[in-house]
Amino acid sequence: MNIDRRQLALPALAIGLLSAVLGVVPGVVPAFAGSADEDAVAKNVEEFRAAQVATDAKALDALCAAELSYSHSDARVEDKATFIVNATAKRTAKFLSLAYQDPKIQVVGTAAIVRFNWVSESEAIADGKKSGNKLHILMNWQKQGADWKLLSRAATKL
Repeated sequence: MNIDRRQLALPALAIGLLSAVLGVVPGVVPAFAGSADEDAVAKNVEEFRAAQVATDAKALDALCAAELSYSHSDARVEDKATFIVNATAKRTAKFLSLAYQDPKIQVVGTAAIVRFNWVSESEAIADGKKSGNKLHILMNWQKQGADWKLLSRAATKL
């Protein structure tokens, strides 16, 4: 049996039109399918920010993957345990403010890429000196079971 292009064109056109009418394309996930995951990641990003300000070790532990790789703008890289100790127990300054500005979240399967600008003001515990910090942050979140966990974080100075 020989089939030419004309015989294939009508079924292909029909599938395309039907897919457009129904809003479904075979093999393609609709754009709105990731919105629940994007909302969950956004919620965790905000909880992470709040935990940093509050120096809440328990909350940070719950939000981070066991395999966390946390990179600072000065090139220090910390594992989960070191990050939590340094972020909570060994603080040399306290946050006066911390904002994650212009966040962008892209969910790709069981991974989420999050980018934002970190804008903070802090006060040194030793002498009360105030300083500001502006960074660009890249976070990678991984869906582990039903939860999104921070897998890695990198910072660059702005």
